[in-house]
Amino acid sequence: MNNEKTNYKKPFITITFLFFMWGFITVMNDVLIPHLKAVFELSYFQAALIQFAFFGAFFVISLIYFIISVSKGDPIAKIGYKNGIIIGLILCGIGCCLFYPAAGYQRYIIFLGALFILASGVTILQITANPYAAILGKPETASSRLNLAQGFNSFGTTLAPIIGAVLLYKVFSNGEITVDSLKMPYLIYGCLFFALAIIIKFIKLPSFVNTEKIEKGLGVLKFRHVVLGMFAIFFYVGGEVSVGSFLINFFGLENIMGMEEAEAGVFLSYYWGGAMIGRFLGSVSMGSITDATRKYIIMAGLSVVFFFVLYFITAIKIEEGIFSLQLVPFAKIWLFIVFLLINYLAFLVGGTKPSNVLTLFAGIVIILLLIMMITNGAIAFWSAIAIGAFNSILWSNIFTLAIKDLGKYTSQASSLLVMMIVGGALIPLLQGAIADSIGIQLSFFIPVICYSYLVFYGLIGYKVKNVI
Repeated sequence: MNNEKTNYKKPFITITFLFFMWGFITVMNDVLIPHLKAVFELSYFQAALIQFAFFGAFFVISLIYFIISVSKGDPIAKIGYKNGIIIGLILCGIGCCLFYPAAGYQRYIIFLGALFILASGVTILQITANPYAAILGKPETASSRLNLAQGFNSFGTTLAPIIGAVLLYKVFSNGEITVDSLKMPYLIYGCLFFALAIIIKFIKLPSFVNTEKIEKGLGVLKFRHVVLGMFAIFFYVGGEVSVGSFLINFFGLENIMGMEEAEAGVFLSYYWGGAMIGRFLGSVSMGSITDATRKYIIMAGLSVVFFFVLYFITAIKIEEGIFSLQLVPFAKIWLFIVFLLINYLAFLVGGTKPSNVLTLFAGIVIILLLIMMITNGAIAFWSAIAIGAFNSILWSNIFTLAIKDLGKYTSQASSLLVMMIVGGALIPLLQGAIADSIGIQLSFFIPVICYSYLVFYGLIGYKVKNVI
């Protein structure tokens, strides 16, 4: 087994970097939305088409994958995880590079097409890298390993708003919002994806063959907890993406913080940084450490370490080509620290049972959303940011509960669950339309509905029933 660990260490590090990259490029949408909204003078509904194009690709590509898998067998089992990853990276590179002509022609529809291609690549990476990370080691620690990889995915989502804001508003523009400032950043991202595809091509990765029988037909839909789990994924992704999509606009409200987009983009990193911290804590909480005291000490240490990583990263500034470190006074972020403490305590209360953690964390998110809607200033501001920490491990818990005790139907269920990421396309569109009517602050009742369903799933919906 030691030899196995040695063999799997480098491949897992490589796969973890892929998680980082697709987290980074996905959250760039949250910076892109207010940018394109200003450039093209879009309504909230029109701006939400960015997420519709991006997450709509998840549905389309996953549906195609599902149809192929139930009719002709698992495509990844035929071409291999490595080739699947390379295809995903190439599509991501093409999608990013298409931003250059989109900016040149200054057509919003071309941007949406580029995002669809980019998201198609991310979808293939999701389908291939998630199970690949899970099988690179002992089956009993697969959940912990996936949470660790997702922690680095969140590290990418934490850096994206900062780097994106610097590139868009400082490096490739003079602070003025123009479509041309998108050209070089996305061209750089595209070249990076192509470089990764080449690197993966020549890296030796363990080869796994999926020998599990793929059932034909839709027999998996007879399981009640799978069907309800599909809706849970739909509402979770929809709620999370919807909140993230409109945070910069929310921070800009005069009764909240009145922030400019560049500054708000930096604080968006605290939102995704909270998710990063939560996922690293979840990796330990769901891991193989049996000594409770040791586990809690490690979790506390990780929370402190990654808080300071986030604190110093967000302090990096660049003005006229000169880098500086502008630390935010603790007096301004003490509420964030309080919310991180609550997050840590919630892990202790929730324990290791996925349904309990799902119910508790989703319930806390609902409370935070309500605070956002009925308060102003710093309280509403930091309550919005704290949602990231409690979103952290909802995906892994829902996924674990939804595929429980499925046996030969597991592959079918996994494809259907990934397909329901389409919630990230539809829910923000709905909230955007409502925001145009009643304002962005009150429109957050839409995510409240989403997370209310997750509470239901954690309490009742996850229970395995034979048939519907």
